[in-house]
Amino acid sequence: MSFYRNAVWFVKGLQEYTKSGYEAAAKHFVAADLDVNLSGRSFVITGANSGIGKATAHEIASRGGTIHMVCRNEGRAEAAQKEIVERSKNQNVHVHIVDMSSAREVWEFALNFSQSHTVHVLINNAGCMVNQRELTEEGLEKSFATNTLGTYILTTALIPALKMVEDPRVVTVSSGGMLTQKLNVDDLQFEKGTFDGTMVYAQNKRQQVILTDRWASQHKEIHFSCMHPGWADTPAVQTSMPSFYAKMQNKLRTEAMGGDTVVWLSVSAAAIKQPSGRFFQDRKAVATHLPLASTRSSPEDEEKLQAALDEFTLKFKP
Repeated sequence: MSFYRNAVWFVKGLQEYTKSGYEAAAKHFVAADLDVNLSGRSFVITGANSGIGKATAHEIASRGGTIHMVCRNEGRAEAAQKEIVERSKNQNVHVHIVDMSSAREVWEFALNFSQSHTVHVLINNAGCMVNQRELTEEGLEKSFATNTLGTYILTTALIPALKMVEDPRVVTVSSGGMLTQKLNVDDLQFEKGTFDGTMVYAQNKRQQVILTDRWASQHKEIHFSCMHPGWADTPAVQTSMPSFYAKMQNKLRTEAMGGDTVVWLSVSAAAIKQPSGRFFQDRKAVATHLPLASTRSSPEDEEKLQAALDEFTLKFKP
């Protein structure tokens, strides 16, 4: 089954996830959707110092939005901040140093942030793909800690602040790779079998899609969405997937192409006309399962995932 899923997914990817796939989809975009003035709106963007996060931050800053860059590396964050300010002519770009793989740090940031700032849109973009199993200082597997638990804690902790503003949104940058995975709640930290970084990342991204749907049903006042940026030429792809990058680099999207749907979901009036909780690709809601791929999970397993994350969330709450 996994061979079938991977093969079908790769063929789909060659057609849809590449630069030419974006160009074909873009013929149907409504340019006016992004013709917005965002002054007075505040955007928290994780992993905003490079790749899709940085491209997104620049596009939103160019339209007057206040940007809060949540980054791990201070030097890279400040360099990106300077560049975004210079290019967008918008001074309201702020840096917050947070390691998204540290549950306690994420909690502390979220609690402090919501006491002193407003947030209209949370963009969960930071991601991690490692090729060998690593544990964080808190004893958690690094990919799970960053991609799933860090995202879960930040979102959960900011929900009360989001409910206090007009038109609140949460956009999570997932991946089409999740189409190859069925939720596995019995091994969330990948302690069994051989560790396969690409598969682990895809499993985390499946978890994000499920959580987006659950959040949407639990918090009707907020518009939740997740999306696939396509195959983009980012530093993360170059370092985490060197062989894929070597084969595909001429077909990859630019960072701005990868970020286009993130921006659209975050700022356009058209996006919130779509039902909350959906998965998007090139500004369209798309299926979360491949045909005949047997990747659907039971409501019980989805409930189990959220219960496990709630347990970790409470454990690390300051």
